[in-house]
Amino acid sequence: MEEINRFLRLLKKHRLILIIVPAITVIITYFLVRNLPNSYVSQTQIATGIVDNTQSSLTGEATGKSWSEVSQAFANLMEVMRLKKILDQVSYKLIIHEISAKKSFRPIPTELQVYNQQELKKVLSTFQDKYNKTQGLNLWENEQVKLYNVLRAIGYDSESIKNNVRINRVGDSDFIMVEADTENPELSAFIVNSLTEEFIKYYTFLIKQNQRKANTFLDKMLVEKRAAMNSNVNALRDYKIKNRVLNLEEQSSQLYAQIITYNDQKQSILKDIASNTGAVNEIDARFDPKDRKYLESTLTSINQRLLSTKEELRSLYDLYIQNDFEPSYKESIDSVQRILTSQINQSSDQYINSPLAAKQALIQQKLQLEVQLDLSRYSMNSIENELLSLNAQFDKMVPHEAQVQSLEREVDISSKEYLDALEKFNQSSMESGFAIKINQVQIAMPGLPQPSKKMLLVIISGIVTFIFCLVVLFILYFLDDTISSPKELANKTGVAVLGGLNTIQGSVVDLNEIWNSSSSDSINQFKDQLRSIRFEIDKEIKNGVIAITSMKEFEGKTLLALSLAHAWKMTNKKVLIIDGNFTNPGISKSLDTSMYIEDYLNGTTELSQLQTDQSVTVLANKGADTSPLEIADSETIKLKINQLKELFDLIIIETAPLSKMNQSKEWLIFAGNVIAVFEARQSLNDEKLNDIAYLTSLGDQFTGWVFNKQESSLSTRKRIKSSKNG
Repeated sequence: MEEINRFLRLLKKHRLILIIVPAITVIITYFLVRNLPNSYVSQTQIATGIVDNTQSSLTGEATGKSWSEVSQAFANLMEVMRLKKILDQVSYKLIIHEISAKKSFRPIPTELQVYNQQELKKVLSTFQDKYNKTQGLNLWENEQVKLYNVLRAIGYDSESIKNNVRINRVGDSDFIMVEADTENPELSAFIVNSLTEEFIKYYTFLIKQNQRKANTFLDKMLVEKRAAMNSNVNALRDYKIKNRVLNLEEQSSQLYAQIITYNDQKQSILKDIASNTGAVNEIDARFDPKDRKYLESTLTSINQRLLSTKEELRSLYDLYIQNDFEPSYKESIDSVQRILTSQINQSSDQYINSPLAAKQALIQQKLQLEVQLDLSRYSMNSIENELLSLNAQFDKMVPHEAQVQSLEREVDISSKEYLDALEKFNQSSMESGFAIKINQVQIAMPGLPQPSKKMLLVIISGIVTFIFCLVVLFILYFLDDTISSPKELANKTGVAVLGGLNTIQGSVVDLNEIWNSSSSDSINQFKDQLRSIRFEIDKEIKNGVIAITSMKEFEGKTLLALSLAHAWKMTNKKVLIIDGNFTNPGISKSLDTSMYIEDYLNGTTELSQLQTDQSVTVLANKGADTSPLEIADSETIKLKINQLKELFDLIIIETAPLSKMNQSKEWLIFAGNVIAVFEARQSLNDEKLNDIAYLTSLGDQFTGWVFNKQESSLSTRKRIKSSKNG
């Protein structure tokens, strides 16, 4: 809070600056802006078709764009409108109008008036040629530099136009607003319409050029993709013809099915062979060698016929397997099988009364099993041969299958690429046939004059200047490390402040008039401050000797000493003032006295010679470059001072400043209380910090500070202690 009050006091002190400087600025601004021309704004709107669904066409273009994509699209369009190339075209149209039209928008500049009719025609031709070719001026050529200077002089160069034109999107709509602000309503409309026309022309040319390039590129790519697709199709066709491949997938499926079928037949036959072999072995185990011998001799002729029939049956089985189990062969096999069964039954009938008669059934069964076993073995051989043949065909088919798949994959890829290219080509061709979506929906017309901004500029200038002054004062306040209040002094030094004294106006201060009159509030406040300081000192007085010092010259020691003497005088106390400042004897010069401290200390003046009948007695000094101990020794001075204490209630010694450390220290030896005067608005440097350290080293002898030359609004009715010491 104290800092705020201090800053407010600083503002109050410089209030004239805060009033006068903004007032001067307002007056100057008024005279500068009073002759400003009126401003005329003309505007137009451009529909972009970016977010407007009514602008959509058959191109299938997606209208659901994200907010960032829409913002980027509008930003790109507005930056295209600000291109120097487009602004140059507007510049050329303006200068061509100024040269060729009967009525110009602006006064002809002197740079253009120097040209004669022939030169003007040449200049006009140059600008028209630049406009038709959409070229900028070449500033490396002197002639074109002159033309550029003409544009700048009349305010038709690209930068001037750019500064007068505002391009913005209208909210979140599909429209772009273009505004021009000039001193001529017709000029504003001309700039807006010309800029819009040149932008649409340039944008249309740019889009169409890109579409033509895209169509050319896509057409070339389409031809390449078609050729690649045809090449891959021909390669696949030639490979199938060369390798006699019809449909590998169907053929491989059929072969694989046949292999599975034969494998199943093989497994079934193997099972039959195993079972029949085991049954025959079991039957043989039941016969002894004599029985088998008899049986073999009896059935020799029958066995010959059986072997012949078995051979025929084996041949039929081979044909049956080789012809993929043709049903006609199955009928022949069944017929031969019946013949074989008849022969086996016939052989059973040939048995006579023999050792084998009892085993007739076993013999017949064995013969049938042997026939079945032989047939199974014959079938196994045929099936294995067919399996080998089928596997060989399948193995030959695998490389063809891999190659055909590779070729078909290449055909698929090339076909897809061709179809994609064809789709893009058709899309691009269709888009190139449509008109550009961007169009001017509102022609710019000459506008009405805008409300004057002169008064606003004047007010803003005053406000800005006032704020600037506040900022400057705040910076000065922030950088100011001087002490301007007793509280700051107490906080920074750690020593109590006995009180403060306001500055008294005038070159001569009459203390008698101050104490005997109450002419003004400032004088009364000054007396109150002295009374407060006197009261604080009375509570701390030790031996009746008070030394008043300061850290530098002219801080107010003399005024304080005299003022305190008169303050104690008002309490009916006898006060002696000793001017101990030999280097600057201010008291000695201001008062007419014939009594000197040098004479008293060296014994020239006796105690009885002092004028003790007055309430305030003064011992002056002769102003020589000396010190107390150079006049008399320490014991003599103590003795003399003790004698003075018997005559006076208080002795006030004004010492030299602490910058004259030897003189001030010698006087402080004999004082019971030391009071230091501190002038307001000074900072603490290293030298002053050393002086403060010396004063604080005195302990209780150093009574405190008197804050002098403070602002009159400060109150010093009570003792101010440092925050460090409570």
